[in-house]
Amino acid sequence: MHRFIIVGGGAGGLELATRLGDKFGSADGKRAARARVTLIDRNSTHIWKPLLHEVAAGSLDPFSQELPYAAQARWHGFEYQQGDLLGIDRTARRVTLGPLLDDEAGELVPQRDLEYDTLIVAIGSTTAFFGVQGAQENSLALDTVDQAELFRKRLIAACIRADYRAPEPSTASTDAGVKQPRIQVAIVGGGATGVELSAELRNTAQVLHAYGLHKLDPKHDVGIVLIEAGPRILPALPERVSTATAELLQKLGVQLMTSETVAEVSRDSIRTASGKTIAADLTVWAAGIRAPGVLSTLDGLTTNRLGQLIVRGTLQTEIDDNIFALGDCAACAWPGGEKEGRNVPPRAQAAHQQASFLLKSLERRLEDKPLPDYTYRDFGSLVSLGHFSAVGSLMGGLIGGNMLIEGLFARFMYQSLYRMHIAALHGWARMALDTVAHWLRRSTAPRVKLH
Repeated sequence: MHRFIIVGGGAGGLELATRLGDKFGSADGKRAARARVTLIDRNSTHIWKPLLHEVAAGSLDPFSQELPYAAQARWHGFEYQQGDLLGIDRTARRVTLGPLLDDEAGELVPQRDLEYDTLIVAIGSTTAFFGVQGAQENSLALDTVDQAELFRKRLIAACIRADYRAPEPSTASTDAGVKQPRIQVAIVGGGATGVELSAELRNTAQVLHAYGLHKLDPKHDVGIVLIEAGPRILPALPERVSTATAELLQKLGVQLMTSETVAEVSRDSIRTASGKTIAADLTVWAAGIRAPGVLSTLDGLTTNRLGQLIVRGTLQTEIDDNIFALGDCAACAWPGGEKEGRNVPPRAQAAHQQASFLLKSLERRLEDKPLPDYTYRDFGSLVSLGHFSAVGSLMGGLIGGNMLIEGLFARFMYQSLYRMHIAALHGWARMALDTVAHWLRRSTAPRVKLH
């Protein structure tokens, strides 16, 4: 049988593995498998990455949303292997996985090789620190559930600590009489992750106060500052979306610092290139992404300056027809996009579209038919401001422009994106049941995780 290997169980990789398994596998044992589909991921569970800012703010319990890869594989007729990608032998068509270790660093499974006929790389992206001094050591990224949970715990600890620590007279107020925050969270990067996290954190501060975990003033004692190197936040979105979002954030008491490039990050402060110093009890780095470093070491495959695999219109790599790439780790040209020469943006909607495209293309590959070129369709962008609101542009290039939406309708549209992802993994009926179950859980639990 033809052997498909998918490396990376993110939004695109898991959707593709699920649908390939449904189409070619044999989940129920009642039909013969037409192909062997294997999913590889370093983790044992999947969570939709755009939800990680909610995990960091405590407004989402990750354990209620995580999906075990082993269970999904059993239900949908594919195999699952846990491990890190170490390398590829293109001549032998073989991938090498690192050993699987337990919590005590003992070896559960040794380093091993898996053979493929078609390889699909979908390992996503990681945070780019751009070589800024102290950034990686003194700030937290939000690439994984563990990182998001670590930030949440540190935030609660910082609030409790500040509550029991008397404010220093010298910092109680400025010369103008403006009250200074007792604790300050600095978010570097005014993209979607930074903006969404800043709004969620304001809600978190209010809920922690309501439940008595601290007696600080949620708006004035807990400061949130968003630092962006460009002239406006959300630089990838239309300017009117950026302006509307900035106004909403300022109403929530989020301090916006634009046109400020971070030069150094220390344990308790940030220094900008213009010479400003910003106090920071906690720093989150959300200033950009790049592909995992392993891609630049893969047996001659070409990458761009962000470490992404350069692919053709068919999503096949430049020098090997047997290797495809999708999602954040793929540099796919966007003909006719907003800017000439621009690649498909690293968004969840792009990964979803590419997974659907590859499902049809890989079936044609099994039939030795020519493969079509992928065309990205921009349906617009939405940014969640948590419990308070949402804002975005709807439809994008489909109508020759953008329609600004905000408020309840935008929140509904934003939440529907995740529900579409659940439907792609489980079908519409199970998605509906999951939605009802999620609503019931929320009705009997606090809005923020308190422990």
